[in-house]
Amino acid sequence: FSGVKWDQLGCGEGGCGACTVMLSKFDRLQKKIVHFSVNACLAPICSLHHVAVTTVEGIGSTKTRLHPVQERISKSHGSQCGFCTPGIVMSMYTLLRNNPEPTMEEIENAFQGLPSNPMPSAVQGSTRELEILHTHIHTKSREEFLPLDPTQEPIFPPELMVNEPQKQLCFQGERVKWIQTATLKELLELKAEHPDAKLVVGNTEIGKRAMPRKGSHKVKLIGRMTVASFLGISFGAACPLSEMEKALVAAIAELPSYQTEVFKGVLEQLRWFAGKQVKSVAVSLCVKDSLTPRTRVFAKFSDHYTSTLCIFQGEYFSAFKQASRREDDIAKVTCGMRVLFKPESDQVQELDISFGGMADKTIPALKTTRKQQGRAWNEELLQEVCASLAEELSLEPDAPGGMVEFRRTLTLSFFFKFYLTVLQKLGKDSTDVSEGRAGLVVVPLGSQLFCDDIPPYSNELYLRLVTSTKAHARIKSIDISEAQKVPGFIHFLSADDIPGSNETGLFNDETVFAKHKVTCVGHIIGAVVTDTPEHAQRAAQAVKIEYEELPAIITIEVTDLKIEKGDLKKGFAEADNVVSGELYIGGQEHFYLETHCTIAVPKGEEGEMELFVSTQNTMKTQSFVAKVLGVPDNRIVVRVKRMGGGFGGKETRSTVLSTAVALAAYKTGRPVRCMLDRDEDMLITGGRHPFLARYKVGFMKTGKIVALEVEHYSNAGNTLDLSQSIMERALFHMDNCYKIPNIRGIGRLCKTNLSSNTAFRGFGGPQGMLIAEYWMSEVALTCRLPAEEVRRLNMYKEGDLTHFNQKLEGFTLPRCWDECLESSKYHARRNEIETFNKENCWKKRGLCIIPTKFGISFTAGALVHVYTDGSVLLTHGGTEMGQGLHTKMIQVASKALKIPTSKIYISETSTSTVPNTSPTAASVSADINGQAVYEACKTILQRLEPFKKKNPNGSWKDWVSLTPNLGYSFETNSGNPFHYFSYGVACSEVEIDCLTGDHKNIRTDIVMDVGSSLNPAIDIGQVEGAFVQGLGLFTLEELHYSPEGTLHTRGPSTYKIPAFGNIPIDFRVSLLRDCPNKKAIYASKAVGEPPLFLASSIFFAIKDAICAARAQHADFKMKELFQLDSPATPEKIRNACVDKFTTLEGSIPWDILQFKRAHRL
Repeated sequence: FSGVKWDQLGCGEGGCGACTVMLSKFDRLQKKIVHFSVNACLAPICSLHHVAVTTVEGIGSTKTRLHPVQERISKSHGSQCGFCTPGIVMSMYTLLRNNPEPTMEEIENAFQGLPSNPMPSAVQGSTRELEILHTHIHTKSREEFLPLDPTQEPIFPPELMVNEPQKQLCFQGERVKWIQTATLKELLELKAEHPDAKLVVGNTEIGKRAMPRKGSHKVKLIGRMTVASFLGISFGAACPLSEMEKALVAAIAELPSYQTEVFKGVLEQLRWFAGKQVKSVAVSLCVKDSLTPRTRVFAKFSDHYTSTLCIFQGEYFSAFKQASRREDDIAKVTCGMRVLFKPESDQVQELDISFGGMADKTIPALKTTRKQQGRAWNEELLQEVCASLAEELSLEPDAPGGMVEFRRTLTLSFFFKFYLTVLQKLGKDSTDVSEGRAGLVVVPLGSQLFCDDIPPYSNELYLRLVTSTKAHARIKSIDISEAQKVPGFIHFLSADDIPGSNETGLFNDETVFAKHKVTCVGHIIGAVVTDTPEHAQRAAQAVKIEYEELPAIITIEVTDLKIEKGDLKKGFAEADNVVSGELYIGGQEHFYLETHCTIAVPKGEEGEMELFVSTQNTMKTQSFVAKVLGVPDNRIVVRVKRMGGGFGGKETRSTVLSTAVALAAYKTGRPVRCMLDRDEDMLITGGRHPFLARYKVGFMKTGKIVALEVEHYSNAGNTLDLSQSIMERALFHMDNCYKIPNIRGIGRLCKTNLSSNTAFRGFGGPQGMLIAEYWMSEVALTCRLPAEEVRRLNMYKEGDLTHFNQKLEGFTLPRCWDECLESSKYHARRNEIETFNKENCWKKRGLCIIPTKFGISFTAGALVHVYTDGSVLLTHGGTEMGQGLHTKMIQVASKALKIPTSKIYISETSTSTVPNTSPTAASVSADINGQAVYEACKTILQRLEPFKKKNPNGSWKDWVSLTPNLGYSFETNSGNPFHYFSYGVACSEVEIDCLTGDHKNIRTDIVMDVGSSLNPAIDIGQVEGAFVQGLGLFTLEELHYSPEGTLHTRGPSTYKIPAFGNIPIDFRVSLLRDCPNKKAIYASKAVGEPPLFLASSIFFAIKDAICAARAQHADFKMKELFQLDSPATPEKIRNACVDKFTTLEGSIPWDILQFKRAHRL
């Protein structure tokens, strides 16, 4: 495998799909070659005996020829950072190897559970359905793409065509023995000999990352990754879920409908259980999940789930599951329900109901079901069962898992859905209880190189961080004795090893390594350096730290940020109505597919070091590393090839890793590498700031806003980082697009014992604008006016001044608004939705149109080698070969810049800094390169002239440390914080299930002003990507902490980002025409961040649908205005849809109580 980088490691637990590969083997039972996709991070190498592995490099490359799948992705602009593209390519490739003409549903299933990507269909032309799809979303003709030719695929290696009985295999590792058995007898004997050994089939539960973490896997593993035969409808113990699906589908096609009720229920659950990569190897009946069972929908009948169940007329079965994200997510509550009626009647003979997620095991509701025998299937039975379930399935307020109110309500909602389903099948009721399905097929080369793809150096070492397990504590002692016993141990790094300063961070309020005290779980205390990543992980776990715990703190900084304009007291006095309330906006994990990674290579002289870093901020990485090592900035070179996503998370937080790795390289004198595991990354690096807003808005009966006051609180975490700048932008965007004559915005930064939060796409703007749209929706409800009319009434006009007194020029928002209203057919669809909501009791639709105004500040994008500490890195096109060229060049620069030669340093000659150089020959190098250096120095002096005039008595260091800004003052509320604004409008339609809180995104129309687009295809991709990331922020992604400050959501199994199925079914993006931006290059506009907030149209469409549901149940005397915090998860949606089931219990879950105590400030 030399030179092959394989696919990318995104999570290490089979949750992201970035590492997808195709496995092929000869199946002796089926007597044919089978292909299936798996997650490489979960597939033990020992299990691949006689198996062919195909990675993305094996199907095509830019050096040879792209495969049609790769080519479509490339030409259709389907890949952005490209980190997850290999996995997506291989998912599609495996599908096409098995079926060159897949249906649209099969394509959707191939990508189920994968993180969403704004890709157009990358497989058009291979099916009729995709040909139709092509006409709607593609700009290229089919003739431009290579045809799919199955005869040109790589052949299966003949040497693997083994048709002989399987033999026992044994692989011995450093700590683990893997034995692959050939017979059941061998397996039983080995299990008796090693009772503690893990029995592994697909390895989807233990997982690659989980094994070392548990620290107890010195036991032997016994594995068998073969499909047991199945006859009829009996499944072997090692039969993968994918084979189970095929068998059930075949049975449903052949058997009478009444005999396949269970099979249909199981298939529905398998459909949402996981992606193809997991189902290809996972075994359902071996799965054990004590708190939230995934697939045990057979419940108490699992001992006879095969052909002995549901063979009678009058027997019905349904299975239900509710999770945060519908596909590839662990259920909050799951259940199986079965009823058998007496012949030719609607009287219950048997009723079985079992639930998962309501205890530490699957529990049957025996008290409830025994009472129902002999009763008629009617409204009276429904009321009795619901009342009995509410009593029997009680949960304590502090029950593990939280969400007590939501989970108890789901048990009643599930039975009600089952009741209606059975009524419908009995022909007694025609109520539509269909689940429906939301899905959009979008797919994509996969040959990009990232930081960790750089080949290892011959003497490279590996680093692993040692972090705090306490939120706030003093460090009493650090014991590394056990770590030193790990093979390959080299060194333990601590604050005592730092030659420079341990202080770091933008405001010097952080440490490279905590020395006396830790202030959050995940606070970096030290690091171990070993010869392999595995040894580093073991050694880090062996470090023992003794703490003296301190109380966790939440404090409010003394200094507030404030923007005020107009006369607030007068405004509220003149208002016809005043509404006040509060809104909580949860945080968000960046979840870039490539975690933080650094390779540090010491050069061996004068403190030089080269770092390859996945960072957005090479300057701060350079200066922070230099400070830690105690060398000038010019000794440190930071190189970035590309990043597998950043979203702001690698702007400042990448330095927490790069400084530690650089110190290790300095200490050992050898190259050191570290790439964080997903759980480490999520624990250490922070995310988007959670916000709490308390607002008060005054308005007239017409909906005109006259006064607004908002207090913003943000959870900054344990250090300041960029929190102040983020709060400033939130205050600048508290108006969104609306002119408010009297306004006051206050921002307070809250220090907590959590990892420091940081920059995230939008940088505080989405939080400020969501608050604005939230109170705007309440104004419309109070005035009983259409929300779109109230928004349009209050919208800015060309030439207006914002609340921070910046004049709006080139204000294209009204054009975007009118165009979106027209293209989305807003008014016609509003009427259709009202009709739908009248006709459907338990499903409601909502529609909302939302604008955005996002300020753009210029940041310089130039290669400048003058550093803020006054040192100068000089790079030129000549090479030093003993002729003293570098010395002459330093002298030229010193004379031109009028600084000592000691301030100037030449590191290397690199084509990445000076391209197209002339050869160092013919004795002209000093002449041509000296002239180039002189001209460069003159340019720098011209740029520094304004700063020298401002501070004529300053030093060289004073002048170069200054940076230009746009000059806004909070004290006087004057100046321009932004160079220009980007505008956009989105209209979204959703449908919610009032019984479960589920929702699906039906359609979204976006009109975006990006100026004169430099590349429309890329800009549209950015709009789509930002929108989907915003969709996660406002409806899906939720961080959970324990009361002690430990982050529970530390990977894709517990933290759900949008998947392919979350993208709106109908997704339309258009760019506003004829709107050049006079303030930017080629009249274009920034497009990366502004569209993210438009996803709030989904949030407010959900709120609109909830309003319809609450209006239908007006007899419960609910308030017209209700609080819906962000994100709008199924739990919040279901609890907001007040009905007869939610009123049967009223316990408040413990996590909500904790949240109110700890986070409502």
